Amino acid sequence: MLHLREDRRGQIALSEDPEARLIDLAIHEEVSLAAYDAAWVARFVAERARLHAEFPQLLEIEHFGSTAVPGMPAKPIIDILAGVESMAIADALFEPILAFGYTTSRAFNAMLADRRWFMRCANGRRTHHLHVVVFEGQAWTARIRFRDMLRYSTLLALQYAELKSALAVRYRHDREAYSEAKSAFVAAVVARA
Repeated sequence: MLHLREDRRGQIALSEDPEARLIDLAIHEEVSLAAYDAAWVARFVAERARLHAEFPQLLEIEHFGSTAVPGMPAKPIIDILAGVESMAIADALFEPILAFGYTTSRAFNAMLADRRWFMRCANGRRTHHLHVVVFEGQAWTARIRFRDMLRYSTLLALQYAELKSALAVRYRHDREAYSEAKSAFVAAVVARA
């Protein structure tokens, strides 16, 4: 995404905003599922240790999403749920998390009432998503409940894997539609738990 900027001499020039570029790449990245990789757990453990060491305000840090479910195909991005006492603390951590190597869309976060969302990239691809939410609040509980249901029910995990695979083909070039299409399944599972 190109932006106008003023250089040191007062000249207006086009520049590429690296944050905007990463967000744009993330939004338009092709939906591609990978077979389960046991290394995902180690990647989570390493990032959890890094986050705990830097941010004592994070009360609890959990691995969630498909990479946290053994055997589940997934986009190879580690989803991390970090619990804080309040959204005021999440907001206070916003800039420090960015300085710690994550990036985000300020506009997207402005639309989120129950969480703050960040991503970490390496070699031009997303490696981690960090969701900062109120510990044991509704956003925390729903995500942990869904993960645990998939971990404990082989049938439910198989149904979700089949749905994800079909949607990844249908919405290969539309990540937002892919995510939205899974939401009814997720909501039904969380409601049952």
